[in-house]
Amino acid sequence: MKRGLALLGLSMAVVVGLTACGGSDADSGSGSGTGSAGSGTFAVITVDPSNPYWKAEVNTAAAEAKKLGYETTVDAHNNDPDKQNQFIDAAISKKVKAIILDPAGAKESVGAVQKATDAGIPVFLVNAEIDQQGIAKTQIVSNNAQGATLGAQEWAKAIGGKGEYVELLGNPTDNNAKVRSDGYAEVLSQFPDLKRVQQETANWDRAEGKQKMEVMLRAHPDITGVVAGNDEMALGAIQALKDAGKLSQVKVLGFDGNQDAVNAVKAGELVATVLQPIVQGTTLAIQQADNYLKTGKTDAAQEKQALDCVLITKDNAEKLNGFVLSN
Repeated sequence: MKRGLALLGLSMAVVVGLTACGGSDADSGSGSGTGSAGSGTFAVITVDPSNPYWKAEVNTAAAEAKKLGYETTVDAHNNDPDKQNQFIDAAISKKVKAIILDPAGAKESVGAVQKATDAGIPVFLVNAEIDQQGIAKTQIVSNNAQGATLGAQEWAKAIGGKGEYVELLGNPTDNNAKVRSDGYAEVLSQFPDLKRVQQETANWDRAEGKQKMEVMLRAHPDITGVVAGNDEMALGAIQALKDAGKLSQVKVLGFDGNQDAVNAVKAGELVATVLQPIVQGTTLAIQQADNYLKTGKTDAAQEKQALDCVLITKDNAEKLNGFVLSN
């Protein structure tokens, strides 16, 4: 998710308030520190590489790990905790140096991360978090509340602060889905003439987003807006609106910054998307894993790290390519 702070020009706000479960290893100084870094294998366990966002996560992890001298294996759990457990077990059996994990649920992934940690394999979380601290070495996420605020403000301006709208939600086991939805609601509730008439879960998926949008259109044919928790669901909604001949009447908001969404912004089909710094985040996770293996410390100030998002509109869409925003 990360290519470097300077490249994206994004600020990194550290999420404070570590729980009593334990602090960051960066503070404790614990770790192998065996000098064995720079060789061996990182297990990269992601969600679904057919989604451009997670494909960027995988590609970035592999490229950065190779640069530092490591090989990588890649598995995708598709938000299935049982599959995730199988991949964690396999990584432990192979005695990988570290696990880079995009977890399958905040609660559901705690046991898997604990299992790897107990086996002496450090785990570095990227994109999504778990409900406990002191188990993973780092948890690097986008600042979803900040990003949702940016997106909702732009979308509310585009819709004129009034009308009926619907919302497409991400996977309910992923904390990101709730944080984005809450961020949208906090902004949009300030407009008394805006009314959300329906919410549907579409699990981050384009085809499901299209299907759920068709359902909501039948129930509410006169809506003038759609807010979506990610770009894939937003793009599915756009296709449904096109099929119904209603896209010109409806303002749609996305979240992620994938290239199809950027193209939709350029074409005027999407009001905006919100760039998640996936390249930056993944790069940091690999670098922190390497630091930990070399020194026993990640060199991060805190276990939980939140990276600010960037609003993408027609004004800057041309500068975004592969989840990296050029100057």
